[in-house]
Amino acid sequence: MSKAIYEWRQIPNGPRLAVATLEDSECAALSIYIPAGSRDELNLPAGLAHFVEHMVFKGTERRSARDLSFEIENAGGQINACTSEDQTVYEGRGEADLMPVLADVLSDMVWHATFPASEIGLEREVIGEEITMYKESPADHIGDLISSALWDGHPLGNSISGSLETIAKIDRETLMEFRNRHHFRSDVVIAAAGPFTVEQIMEMISPHLPGNFHAGERALEFDRTTAAQRIVIDERETDQLQLALAWHTPGRHAESRHALRMLSMMLGETASSRLFLELREERGLCYQISSDVTFFDETGAFEVSAGLDPESRDEALACIYREIGDLVANGPKPGELDRAKRLTIAQSKLSFESTGSHAAWAGEGVLDFGRVPSPAEWRASVMAVTDAEVQAIAREVFDGKEPSMAEIGEGKSLPQSRKGR
Repeated sequence: MSKAIYEWRQIPNGPRLAVATLEDSECAALSIYIPAGSRDELNLPAGLAHFVEHMVFKGTERRSARDLSFEIENAGGQINACTSEDQTVYEGRGEADLMPVLADVLSDMVWHATFPASEIGLEREVIGEEITMYKESPADHIGDLISSALWDGHPLGNSISGSLETIAKIDRETLMEFRNRHHFRSDVVIAAAGPFTVEQIMEMISPHLPGNFHAGERALEFDRTTAAQRIVIDERETDQLQLALAWHTPGRHAESRHALRMLSMMLGETASSRLFLELREERGLCYQISSDVTFFDETGAFEVSAGLDPESRDEALACIYREIGDLVANGPKPGELDRAKRLTIAQSKLSFESTGSHAAWAGEGVLDFGRVPSPAEWRASVMAVTDAEVQAIAREVFDGKEPSMAEIGEGKSLPQSRKGR
């Protein structure tokens, strides 16, 4: 994969366009980023943004649901979509010659879906099955539980798919109002990657853009300074205990974000991380344990999750707290941060072997930061992180902070404090 040239511009009276030009690429990727997701469901039924995403595939004035998929797949391409807390993404992939078709079909779906009434009930059943599937899989459902605990009372804590009760309240009018409010925002980002210049992509996409876009609206902000610890327990008969802990962090614009990523890499993201080595390799307490950090505009989350034998629960918690306490008190061990940096940079370079990753880099850069940072700039920021910065953010996130917790299992009460551990 050749190096990309990244450019972006605000389309007059329209959305933003971000393009990664890959001169030698035989493939193309096109994505439309809607800057709204489940966190935008304040005073609305949970799962609404996700329901809209599903219904966009159910037909337009020009194409049936079958036509939408067949037109792309008959030409060897793919279309897909996903919804998160703060964005909804519609994406298409294929050979480079398919880009004009991707531009036409994705635009038709995103801005001209008709939300046929006959399909809404059917799709409600499909989403209901999706909700049930995840709820019956403890390893998946634990994510919803820890979110509800960490973001208690805020839409960030909603299950992205909603619940059987909330999706039952969603009708055609509600779906179309949400679509009209968020899909026609001027802060929408169209991201493309392939052997095309920004001018060529503009020429392909412009005929398919709606005539009017409006200013976007900010979702309800979360004040992490007033957040309280919360514990959620789902009592059920399981052979394996699912456990998750979460702490609030600064958001994606904080200078500490790179140090936070290194902290997570060292603590639990790899086979050489502290938690994996200590809990799985040294003690055999679990098969799976990991950490992760998630960023939103004004806030974020640091999570640790594990699947383990219920009898190992207390020992596992003690080990987790001990490793976190060591990072708070002493910072990284010699060579630990350097290894985390090398792994992070290598993962970044590997990801850029796909055209879709270049489109995502361009689109998310403009969506989240209002520009496309070069990968070299980002890697330099990672390499500049120091041991002292990692220890400082560990103290800010963990020191004296009780985590929110979620547990799926036989129902033992989680400890209210980690003091003395």
